[in-house]
Amino acid sequence: MGLAARPGGRMTLAFISHSDVGRHDNGWNHPEHVGRIRTITRAMRYHPELFMGLEHLEGRHATVDELALAHDRAYIERVRALCESGGGRFDADTLVSEGSWDAATAAAGSVIEAVERSLDGRNLRSFVGVRPPGHHALRDRAMGFCIFGSVAIGALVARSRGVERVLIVDWDVHHGNGTQAIVEQDPGIRFVSMHQWPWYPGSGAATDRGPHGTVWNVPMAPGLAPAQYREALLAAVDVATSGWTPGLVLISAGFDSLAGDPLGGFTLELDDVRTLTRALVERAERWCGGRVVSSLEGGYDPERLGEAVIAHLEALR
Repeated sequence: MGLAARPGGRMTLAFISHSDVGRHDNGWNHPEHVGRIRTITRAMRYHPELFMGLEHLEGRHATVDELALAHDRAYIERVRALCESGGGRFDADTLVSEGSWDAATAAAGSVIEAVERSLDGRNLRSFVGVRPPGHHALRDRAMGFCIFGSVAIGALVARSRGVERVLIVDWDVHHGNGTQAIVEQDPGIRFVSMHQWPWYPGSGAATDRGPHGTVWNVPMAPGLAPAQYREALLAAVDVATSGWTPGLVLISAGFDSLAGDPLGGFTLELDDVRTLTRALVERAERWCGGRVVSSLEGGYDPERLGEAVIAHLEALR
């Protein structure tokens, strides 16, 4: 397995981020801080072969029309206005600063860029290292550190570009309630979420299949053996795709599912990240020529986050 160099020496695996993602300021003691991105870039310095084998790209900002694929325009304007006024809180956990509009639109736009590059063959696979995360953001409300649903937007962009079937796999320790709420109305998108139960945000019961039966929630107890999490997630992916071949795979890569994360109780290790990533890549190679776009969600132990992203990138190659 592995992606070969394209003509001109460019690689098909991209690392996409944006300089504006650091402008979202939650304060020094918030678990979702800019140091999360810095620890990823710092970790790459210790893996020069991997670093040199990636195509490093600056993403772009999502337009309001692109955000409106997933969010109410009135909500989008509330976010912009609150940022322009200097910032404030949407809830106890979710706040914005003056620079958060640029950061959140850059996060969504970078995922869109990765999707577009995957579909046109410039980069079949990408990891999008951005913040704030997005999988809790609802159509009309921010929550759980999330402002805009970047992965959900990416899936809807793919659908608008003619992709008949899109699979989203979310292994963040928290249920991707916002992603589910946004995409479950589209029968061409299937959503698989493995998450700790009971845990924030309190949604994601196994019986919740969505209005079209396109949702597979995999609630799991904390503290289980890592193999139980791996096997449960991949079994759900296989059921979700039985007789249904995706044209694109999106991963909500929440590394708060690793052992020791301060906001979760799962026990995954770096080898489990590699195993899950390789399993999804192998399936994507059968389904859709290997098209995979992965985007950072949670992960709140900065050093572990950097190591996990390295393991993830190694397996995406």
